[in-house]
Amino acid sequence: MKITSVETLACDAGWRNYYFAKVGTDEGVTGWSQFDEGFGSPGVGEIIRRLAPRVVGKDPARHEVIYQELFSATRPATGGVIGQALGAIENALLDARAKALGVPCSELLGGRVRDRIPLYWSHAASWRINHPDWYKPAIVDLEGVRQMGRDVKAAGFRAMKTNLFLYDEQGRPRGWAPGFARPFSPDLNVTPKLLSDLRMHLEALRDGAGPGVEILLDLNFNARTEGYLKILRALADFPLFWVEIDSFSAEALGYIHRQSPHPVSSCETLLGLREFLPYFREQAMDIAIVDTPWNGVWQSLKIAAAAEAHEVNVAPHNFYGHLSTMMNAHFAAVVPNLRIMEVDMDRLAWDDELFGGAPRIENGELVMPDAPGWGMDPNEKALRAHPPKL
Repeated sequence: MKITSVETLACDAGWRNYYFAKVGTDEGVTGWSQFDEGFGSPGVGEIIRRLAPRVVGKDPARHEVIYQELFSATRPATGGVIGQALGAIENALLDARAKALGVPCSELLGGRVRDRIPLYWSHAASWRINHPDWYKPAIVDLEGVRQMGRDVKAAGFRAMKTNLFLYDEQGRPRGWAPGFARPFSPDLNVTPKLLSDLRMHLEALRDGAGPGVEILLDLNFNARTEGYLKILRALADFPLFWVEIDSFSAEALGYIHRQSPHPVSSCETLLGLREFLPYFREQAMDIAIVDTPWNGVWQSLKIAAAAEAHEVNVAPHNFYGHLSTMMNAHFAAVVPNLRIMEVDMDRLAWDDELFGGAPRIENGELVMPDAPGWGMDPNEKALRAHPPKL
């Protein structure tokens, strides 16, 4: 089997676009992957298109050889959007190879150690606050946050993750993400009001969900070491499943981790095993978050193996579309040191249409399918019906 084409497609996803790589072959087998250009990664699709001539004519079963050739050809600019393009190509090759063999991708990855993947409901309250036009019901006060907790519990989930918010004098929340220039505040300082509003927000979620649903807190890049420590101290008595902290310094994160009363997760923006290793050596976190659409699922297995050697669990980073969820699920199904998997349950009205269905989720767990490949393909007709925003 030979690769005949490498394409990219995109569609409207409400407040962002979804992006896909598509590999065609001379035997009519098509391999798919989902990637992203909206999470600080403009230009990934163009890199895929530039690299396509190096991929066409090769056997998709030799995905490691193809990856290493592409890595060598782009070595002077290793990582970043280059690394994400390589990951997107690798993931589409895995899908094509598995489909040609008539097996799920998990069979190519060593076989499942679990058939059901434990999930946490991600962006609980966050999507309904930050993107009220797309995710209903919109949250405009603390009662809406409490209802979010009730919704998570009613859906059978045992864990949910939320983010940082400030509340105005009328009690209306707004997202606080200065690490991503929302708003632009490059000092990244943590104020007493942010601490009190965060506590109030978390308590409202707890009131709604009750004690049986664990809470994860995502701080992203929205503070520096001093600010992260302030937040951790302010929440020392509040039970948290983990606190997610991003830092460009393994040493700084290790310093924070050693003082944290809660488990620490990190590394969702890292690319390649080399970038993860300093964090493992520093014992900088309890859970390494791996973005498999960015890294490529095969390369992500190498990261998970290194994490296991350092007694660290892994958790997939997953906040794109349903295909991304299935790519992450196959990774989560085979790694022995899985902690939990992220999933967004607040979805666009047309999400299922784009993929001809949705992953099967029961009582807060994803049930692995036996279909070949990732077990889900984009619907090209539906993609064309929702053209991407420029």
